[in-house]
Parts: sequence; C-alpha cells; structure tokens
Amino acid sequence: MEHNTSNFIRDIIIEDLKTGKRDKVITRFPPEPNGYLHIGHAKSIIINFDLADEFNGKTNLRFDDTNPLKEDTEFVESIKEDVKWLGYEWDGLFFASDYFEEMYNRAVLLIKKGKAYVDDLTADEIREYRGTLTEPGKESPYRNRSVEENLDLFERMRKGEFGNGEKVLRAKIDMSSPNINLRDPVLYRISHATHHNTGDKWCIYPMYSFAHPIEDAIEDVTHSICTLEFEDQRPLYNWVIEECEMESKPQQIEFGRLNLTNTVMSKRKLKQLVAEGYVDGWDDPRMPTISGLRRRGFTPEAIRAFVRELGVSKGDGAVDSRMLDHFVREDLKLKVPRTMGVLRPLKVVITNYPEGQVEMLEAEINPEAPEMGTRQIPFSREIYIEQEDFMENPPSKYFRLFPGNEVRLKHAYFIKCEDVIKDADGNVVEIHCTYDPETKSGTGFTGRKVKGTIHWVEATQAVPAEFRLYEPLIIDEDGEEKEDEDSKNFLDYVNPNSLQILNGFVEPNMKDVKPYDKFQFFRHGYFSVDPKLSTGEKAVYNLIVELKSSFKL
Repeated sequence: MEHNTSNFIRDIIIEDLKTGKRDKVITRFPPEPNGYLHIGHAKSIIINFDLADEFNGKTNLRFDDTNPLKEDTEFVESIKEDVKWLGYEWDGLFFASDYFEEMYNRAVLLIKKGKAYVDDLTADEIREYRGTLTEPGKESPYRNRSVEENLDLFERMRKGEFGNGEKVLRAKIDMSSPNINLRDPVLYRISHATHHNTGDKWCIYPMYSFAHPIEDAIEDVTHSICTLEFEDQRPLYNWVIEECEMESKPQQIEFGRLNLTNTVMSKRKLKQLVAEGYVDGWDDPRMPTISGLRRRGFTPEAIRAFVRELGVSKGDGAVDSRMLDHFVREDLKLKVPRTMGVLRPLKVVITNYPEGQVEMLEAEINPEAPEMGTRQIPFSREIYIEQEDFMENPPSKYFRLFPGNEVRLKHAYFIKCEDVIKDADGNVVEIHCTYDPETKSGTGFTGRKVKGTIHWVEATQAVPAEFRLYEPLIIDEDGEEKEDEDSKNFLDYVNPNSLQILNGFVEPNMKDVKPYDKFQFFRHGYFSVDPKLSTGEKAVYNLIVELKSSFKL
C-alpha cells in the first residue's frame, strides 16, 4: 500500500534505509489502556501503520500498562477493536507488563553501575528538590547510598516490605541539567495494586519514561514515533537505551498531535464528561472517541483520508473539525442510498386523490451511482411533510407551501395548498391540498414551473423513526487544550444543544434496517442506524454530517 504524502518522518526513514543505518522498518502503536482511543490516537495509528506498510515493515500493538491503578481489560479490548475497525492488522501484540522482569533486571544493572539509587524523599520533596527552569536542582540526601545498600533496598521494595510512596528508585544523572527530565528522574515507584495482566505478582512498577525505551528496544523498534510533548523526554529515552545497555537502538521522532476545533482530546476531560453524565458513555456519538465516531456513522475510510490529507508536521495547530466532516461526505456520497425522512411531521391530505388508492413511484437509489438501481415509493391521499415546509404567513422569497401556493413533491406531483386545519389553540395540525395528475415526475411535464421542491413520506405505510441531531459537544473554536490552573473550566463550554431528539417517519422500504446502515436523507444529511438504541419497533438514526458545509479544502 503506498501513501506518498510527503512528511519529514518518511524522509528520515528513506534516508536511514539509503545510508544503511537501518535495514528494516518496525514501528509500534503504544496506547496506555486507561481509556478509549480518540481521533487524535487515530492519527498516530494511521501514521505508524502506513509508514510500516509503505516500507514493507511491521507495526506492533503494545499496551503500555505500567500503571495498575488506571488500567483495565475493558480498555484493552476496545483499543484492539478500534485498530481493527480503522483497517489495520498488527504484526505483534505485546504488553509492557510482559517485560517487567527484564525491566527489573535492567534497573539492577543501573544500580550496579552507580547510575540509580533508592530514594526515601516523598513525592512533594522530590518536586521541591528538582528546582525550576531557571534554578538547578538539589541532590537528595540519599543520593550517595552504596551500591550494596541500593541493591538490598530495591530487592526489598520488590518483596513488598515498604508501603506506597515510602521509597522510589531514581536515575542518577545530573541535578543541574538544563533539561528537568534529566534531574534524577524516578524510574520505579511502589504501588500495592492488582494489575490487569500480572495480578499481584508485582508491587513495584516502572515509570513510563523508563519502561518505554526498553520496550521499544526489546521489540527491535526502529522508529519510535510519538507526539511533540515527548520531545523534552528524548535525551532521557536515549540515556535509558545506552545505560541499560540495550542491543537495539530505536530512534525517537516527534510529530505534532491532532487538535480539532470544538473538541477536547484530553482523556482526563473525556473521562469527566462520562463520569458526570454529560454524555451517555465513551461511545456517545458526540464524543471524539473512535467508538463514538463509529457509532455515529463515521467511516474508517473517511478518517484515514482525513489524516493522510493532513500529513505529518512538527506543528500542533488546531484543524477545523468541518474538514473531517468534508471527508465523511466525500466517502459516503457514492456509497449510500438516498431516501426521504420527515423529522418533524405535518399531515397533508390530498383531497382530490382517490381514497384507498396507493400507487408506486420509481426513483433512483442514488443518482450519482446509477448501478445501485431504483426503489419503489408508495404515494396516496395522505402524506407527511416537514413542518418547516409550510407557513401560513410566509416572508417574501419563501417558495414552499403556503395557502394558494404550489410546490413539487420530490419524485411525485405538484400539490397546491387549499386549506389549513388548526386545533383549539390555533396550532396548524393538518393542511389540505389538491394535486395535478398531469405533473407526475418523469413524464416530461412542461406546462408550468414551480420554485419549490419538498420531500414527504406516505402516511399509511410510513415507518416511525427517531432522529438524533448533533452539534459540537464543546463550543470552543480554537481547539487548544487548556491545562493550566487559571484557564477556563472546559465544562463551561459544553454545548447544551449538542443533542436534539426528534420523532418522525421514514419510507416503508426502511423497515428492516440494520445497525450501522447509512443513508442520505433528502435535504437533511447523512444518517446512520444507532447500534445500541434501535429496536425492532423503532430505528434510531444518528446524524453523521449535514449535506453541505462552508468548509473549503
């Protein structure tokens, strides 16, 4: 599979292969199983797998499960499902926890070389001793313990003799380094917690910054591709590889992560939206999670095309979320059937149409894809139209139905509004029209023109349906994540109108739809059948994207 979009990582790989620095390409996608993947992770998945595919290499799926307090098998399974749904097959499936013994042995090696020590400082004290960007750090009073004492204490940490937080293992590097990450970073901490993979075998766990380079080296990863926030960690990554005497020498390369306008990407924030009930789960169709996008009706083809169009850069700027919608439309327009659905029904009685008569009209399933064939649409004396397609006292340039006006019914006839029926409160509950049998679609009628065409559903066979319309969950145009203490609370920017639920009708040929079936509803947009809420009695249709966008690629 070739993806020739130029990007700097691809250029590095080409140079490495050309100069003989590398003779193969092995990448990895290494999520922590502490939540569901989102569209930002999709970018990383696609970059890693596409690059390996292009150079006949391999990509491993590896779970960075070094924190038992946050991780769960539920997340492991959802991540596997997401990667497969996006269209990729991993070459190796690994867990960081598979390597815990190896990591422990490498930590022992560091202690023996005088490159690591057991520290009794608390987490707050370690932070205090670390210094600032302008001031050097201060050495721990435990920094110069003997190798023998450190080996003994580290083994006792492993055996469970100390409580959580009592001791840590730290690298011995340079407390005055201008890079704070090199000021004796913590390598191991004590955590008496059951691990989803190793159970209670361990009560000490490696820190991500120690574990990650070792995992890459064990798997012989050649290009360890990660997002820009890890750039400052690269010197530590290289230090671990060298000082732990790993045979394989992976190269860490950073790229700009994906930020979308009106979207939060922080797992912490997404977890908060779920926990506080702003959404009905990780796969809520308003969520930017891959499972949420899948449930809403987005396609893997559209997401891959979107990410490939973005390319790979060092920048972290926000992308207009309407660009993703654009790729969804482009993917669906030739694939899905077109049909009519009435979301806010208003009953129309065609008074001069014969009672009890039903005729079948023929229409193309998708005019842009004639090979999809035709469908049959029933038509009779009673139909439903959209409430917004009728106004009793319309403004100028309103070309839909109003008393005395004539419109075309899509695929059917001209109808003319003759009478309006209201309830006791003065609300319009039904309108009466007449039709002109000479004006049937497809007969070449040229007698007169009308300016409005509206859609409809025949009333006696109409299938009840629920429609769920979505707006962005977060109203925040710039798409930048605000993490600092005094930044605005992102929950203040949750859109109260992000979900609107309507009950209407669809054509009778829709009565046997299946989960994830997708359609273009005339004038409304693209919709997908919700896999969780739909029942045999009533399908629930999620709005994927509207028909048109102001976005220009």
